Amino acid sequence: MIGLVLAAGAGRRLRPYTDTLPKALVPVGPEGAQDGITVLDLTLGNFAEVGLTEVAIIVGYRKEAVYERKEALEKKYGLRLTLIDNDKAEEWNNAYSLWCGRDALKEGVLLANGDTVHPVSVEKTLLAARGDGKKIILALDTVKQLADEEMKVVADPGKGVRKITKLMDPAEATGEYIGVTLIEAEAAAELADALKATFERDPQLYYEDGYQELVDRGFTIDVAPIGDVEWVEIDNHDDLAKGREIACRY
Repeated sequence: MIGLVLAAGAGRRLRPYTDTLPKALVPVGPEGAQDGITVLDLTLGNFAEVGLTEVAIIVGYRKEAVYERKEALEKKYGLRLTLIDNDKAEEWNNAYSLWCGRDALKEGVLLANGDTVHPVSVEKTLLAARGDGKKIILALDTVKQLADEEMKVVADPGKGVRKITKLMDPAEATGEYIGVTLIEAEAAAELADALKATFERDPQLYYEDGYQELVDRGFTIDVAPIGDVEWVEIDNHDDLAKGREIACRY
């Protein structure tokens, strides 16, 4: 199993940082520390801590910044990094971006969004949930109070995920998908096909819509509740401030 990070996004709501950096490289260390720790650092550190030795990173917007740091990141975390170019990062949404990593999926992956600050306990929870024929396991926050913007999930204890979308009444949801997934190698082909069908239907769809496509085809996607964990998806400057508060505790 290897790590996989989606780091192709522009993150325009985080300007001026993202004028020159992809969202995954926006500093989440102390404010003003321009060369400090990033979401990508935190994610690679988590992967290394759970024993992974290889990580694929899907890059697009301002990808040169990731290429420039590749060697230093490899040395810092003891990982071998492979960068995968997303040629449509500024045009299409992340269903296509994850499909660009379809060869990496064949290795079995721990997938993490490049904008999610979270502790290594999330990866440990997913790894502990492996087995019993599970092929895809989503990290699910069942504690957080949900609103309209979150990626909400309805899960059935016996059947796994039934619905995953932002477009849902929060009161209906079992919890929020936090942007971290364990994908076994056996699921790679079916997931890649579902992602392709998804972005061909609409290039602006999310990879979570690809998960819904799989569910609609009868594929079982499981969930693993992460408990009462501090984490944040960094979309804007308020999120960034919260991310800085959280990151300093890990």
